Amino acid sequence: MRAASPARPAEQRKRRALLPGRAAGWLVGAASTGGRVPRACSALPPEPRRPGERGRRRRVQPSGLPRPGRPGGDMSFFGFGQSVDVDILLNDADSRKRAEHKTEDGKKDKYFLFYDGETVSGKVSLALKNPNKRLEHQGIKVEFIGQIELYYDRGNHHEFVSLVKDLARPGEVTQSQAFDFEFTHVEKPYESYTGQNVKLRYFLRATISRRLNDVVKEMDIVVHTLSTYPELNSSIKMEVGIEDCLHIEFEYNKSKYHLKDVIVGKIYFLLVRIKIKHMEIDIIKRETTGTGPNVYHENDTIAKYEIMDGAPVRGESIPIRLFLAGYELTPTMRDINKKFSVRYYLNLVLIDEEERRYFKQQEVVLWRKGDIVRKSMSHQAAIASQRFEGTAPLGEVRTPGQLSDGSSRQ
Repeated sequence: MRAASPARPAEQRKRRALLPGRAAGWLVGAASTGGRVPRACSALPPEPRRPGERGRRRRVQPSGLPRPGRPGGDMSFFGFGQSVDVDILLNDADSRKRAEHKTEDGKKDKYFLFYDGETVSGKVSLALKNPNKRLEHQGIKVEFIGQIELYYDRGNHHEFVSLVKDLARPGEVTQSQAFDFEFTHVEKPYESYTGQNVKLRYFLRATISRRLNDVVKEMDIVVHTLSTYPELNSSIKMEVGIEDCLHIEFEYNKSKYHLKDVIVGKIYFLLVRIKIKHMEIDIIKRETTGTGPNVYHENDTIAKYEIMDGAPVRGESIPIRLFLAGYELTPTMRDINKKFSVRYYLNLVLIDEEERRYFKQQEVVLWRKGDIVRKSMSHQAAIASQRFEGTAPLGEVRTPGQLSDGSSRQ
């Protein structure tokens, strides 16, 4: 066999001078041919890897084009940005009363106040950001929605009221304009509520349907459910105690109270053989969510009111007078849309000198009274509030002034 002759130094220098150019040509060729290596360059050695670099092929992006799938300012270049401002205005916004309502994060905001049976009307205003551009859409609509959201099941919204009004057919908006809407005699069966594990809300939602992304604007409102005076409102009287140690009798003047009412009662000590040093009455709100095995109870102490300090004696009577107007209370809600309930309890607590606690709970019903502001309500809202309680017979409609007069019902 014939041994291969060693390469000449001049030829080696020539080959080394050609290698960088070929390597650069291989990178461009791989990018332009979809990652396939041309045959002429397949025998070239691969590029040396950096320490810690994985063995994946590097691609060169042609200059002047945005990276695919990268959000940013380039989105508006393709028309993805929002080019219109949407606003919802109520017709009676200047005269309608506002009510404070607690939001999910615990803050308080003011919202327009509505009652069951009232009409919700207004306009949806569209303001183009660029007057020289047209806005193509697949339709414009406004919705009135009442829904319940359970915090442990946020993906599912349970709607109990859903009304839709179409404002415009598919087409173009060439200038800023407004569309009128009206939802007449809307049924609002439940009160707005934000609790520990559940939220019940009413809102208006305007939607501009587009091919890529819809333009949506929402406006929340607050709904209060008004009740009439209960026909039967008996007092609460109960004897409790510990055998041969403590025997007391407590009495509350009513079992149903409106949110601005006063709880009046007495506590009689029939037998006292325990050294009691302190007695208080608590208002406890119990929120129940879920059904079946997935039931959650959340107790919240709304108020603590001290009614006695010191040791009582046999035969002593302790009066109770608790004003409810200073506390954040809602009406009692029972099995709202089969999703949640809110109940209130009066908790009588006695504490002895050894810090032992004795307590007795009694449920009371809270309801919202139609006060003097109700005289400005519409006639339809007065009828709806009576229908909600079922106390007004057919054909008999009382005025809001008669409903707010307590002497006419007692």
